[in-house]
Amino acid sequence: MIQITGTFLDEITHDIPSQNWGHREWTKDFDAMKAVGINTVILIRAGYDHHCTFDSVVLQKKRRMLPTYTDLVDIFLTEAERCDMQFYFGTYDSGKYWINGDYQAEADLNKAFCDEVMERYGHRKAFNGWYICHEINTFNNGMMQVYEDLSTHLRGLKQQPILISPYIKGVLQFGAEAISLDRHIREWEQVFARIEGIVDIVAFQDGQVPFHELKDYLQANAALAKRHHITSWSNVESFERTFPIKFPPLDYRRLRYKMEQAHAAGVEKLITFEFSHFMSPNSIYPAAHHLYNRYQEWLTDQKNGLADL
Repeated sequence: MIQITGTFLDEITHDIPSQNWGHREWTKDFDAMKAVGINTVILIRAGYDHHCTFDSVVLQKKRRMLPTYTDLVDIFLTEAERCDMQFYFGTYDSGKYWINGDYQAEADLNKAFCDEVMERYGHRKAFNGWYICHEINTFNNGMMQVYEDLSTHLRGLKQQPILISPYIKGVLQFGAEAISLDRHIREWEQVFARIEGIVDIVAFQDGQVPFHELKDYLQANAALAKRHHITSWSNVESFERTFPIKFPPLDYRRLRYKMEQAHAAGVEKLITFEFSHFMSPNSIYPAAHHLYNRYQEWLTDQKNGLADL
């Protein structure tokens, strides 16, 4: 059966609006996730710039952090444990060091930060994976060094899978600066050669290329991952990139098409960015409520053998 079994959890610090949820609202949403078969939740990042998901002593020493009034990591772990889900911890994005080419500072800050994370949360039952949140679209030697340094440190803290979710330098996001499929393959052959053995899972974002080109990219990405012994997931974006506003929930027909294409390419798991805003019956967007309904209907049709697959 084709279905999404994982979702990112947006920590409400970056580029989509806050839903102003507390523990009660997150509890309700985890129930909605579980009802449609989600068994994996991934913190998209533990913090960005001067925001954090918990009151980090390490970050307060290094950055001018805003107050943290709610421990979102504890809430997410509590709900994941209640719902028997696996939780992947997303690292910290300074929004500064690696962007400006100071890759070692980014890695060093994250290593100290993740030491603190292990002291606070490493014993939690649901804590079953790491997510390195720094996203790339082509080969970047500096970021290879961050991946190598940080992944080695993370494995020393707790042996569990390490996930990344890169993106395609495609026309829907980059216009005239987009690269061709052939160049994408060349760039990512270099990346995979470097991250083989240090990254366990890659989940490419799927929203940067036109729909008629998506199949070719999905197949190329899955083949590259297989050649380098890396598990291939697909990050099926549930928001729309082609509208002039950022970002409405995706049309159900487009979501289904992307899921079907990823399944046909042979990926092992479908995850999404991100359920709570764009697919949830509890979202601030009414269109997300309807997407949830259409998605539930499709799941039911598949179970009953009625879906046209």
